[in-house]
Amino acid sequence: MQEVSRYAVGLDIGTTKVRCVVGHVDGPQGTPTIIGVGECINSGMRKGTVVNLVNAASAIDKALESAERMSGHDIHDATVSINGSHIVGMSSKGVIAVGSASHEISDEDLHRVEEAATVVQLPANREILEVTPRSYELDGQDNIKDPIGMTGVRLEVDAHVITALGPHLKNLVKSCEMTETNPRNTIVAGLAAARAVVSDQQTENGVLLVDIGGTTTNIAVYEEGDLQHVAVLPIGGVNITNDLAIGLKTDLDIAEQVKLEHGSAWPSARKNAQNTVSIKVDKKMHDFDTDDVDMIIEARLDELFELITKELKSIGRAAKLPGGIVLSGGGVQMHGMTEYAKEALQLSARIGKSDEFSGVADKAKNPAWNTALGLMLIDLEGGSHPDRADKKSKESKSSPINIGAIGKTLSGVIGKFRS
Repeated sequence: MQEVSRYAVGLDIGTTKVRCVVGHVDGPQGTPTIIGVGECINSGMRKGTVVNLVNAASAIDKALESAERMSGHDIHDATVSINGSHIVGMSSKGVIAVGSASHEISDEDLHRVEEAATVVQLPANREILEVTPRSYELDGQDNIKDPIGMTGVRLEVDAHVITALGPHLKNLVKSCEMTETNPRNTIVAGLAAARAVVSDQQTENGVLLVDIGGTTTNIAVYEEGDLQHVAVLPIGGVNITNDLAIGLKTDLDIAEQVKLEHGSAWPSARKNAQNTVSIKVDKKMHDFDTDDVDMIIEARLDELFELITKELKSIGRAAKLPGGIVLSGGGVQMHGMTEYAKEALQLSARIGKSDEFSGVADKAKNPAWNTALGLMLIDLEGGSHPDRADKKSKESKSSPINIGAIGKTLSGVIGKFRS
């Protein structure tokens, strides 16, 4: 019989932009082919959290529409990213009795012990996003990676539990549902980026993923194949732009252009260094002192990497990860970022890029797309969507969006969404 083709969708809802990637897979073990991408500026979020439902939903809708048009698929479900400094990871242990001494550990036992690890004291407004087992202990034998099939009476798990503020999570889900899109899974942005660009060997040896976005930076530490630590820092590329606008006494759009064209995290690596940098905007030249630009950028990067070092020290991993640093996100494209990261964290560093995709993958090769690519891969692993021949048009989608609590004044705005 012919294998059923499938597709998977990753939806990265970032503070500055929403990005969507659609991957198509033929057969159960096929490599995903990127068949659709979509991108839209997002004005409905601040530092990773939704502050305007309508604006966030509008950005999601436009990104999905672009991806649908390119891929030929109508998107009803997606694996989405969640971001913000409200995301917190912590260690937790779970213990269960599994039966007689001859009992073999089963998948059901693993599910039970992982569920026991989630029984922790949490504030009423916090929800558990993910539980990642690090190792198991069976009748006193510790550091077991996979106890399936082993026999024992007492099973324990050492797990990493990630929690988020419930209201922020609900608002994110509501923004998706306003576009008639169901979030199948909600994944921390940094973990999704790591899925796309961090290798199994690196996670085994010990590696740090640094994903610098618009207004936040996600970090994730892996060692011995397991997630050890996750944190979201409230600093990103937009902070550098704002600092340049203030320090150079210029407009934000000019400051952004200065950062993109002349910004350097490692000034000594500049080629053909000039005393001034020049930007042409609306047929007018703007000149700035190179030393001023470098000083402003360096000050903000120093602050960010000091926070990263503090996180590594809190878990005893500062300068102790043989797999080095994998840099990801739109904020790592500045010239000299790898050299700066090496010096600041005393580890090897590289820009994370995924080359395993075909199709229109060239449109998503920018490190800013790593999170969306990782979300697509996670969506695929979670059971991707069947490629139905009887695809419905946008006009035939289900009932109109319910906006009751949002107010009648918004009905005209939301009416343009896919209903």
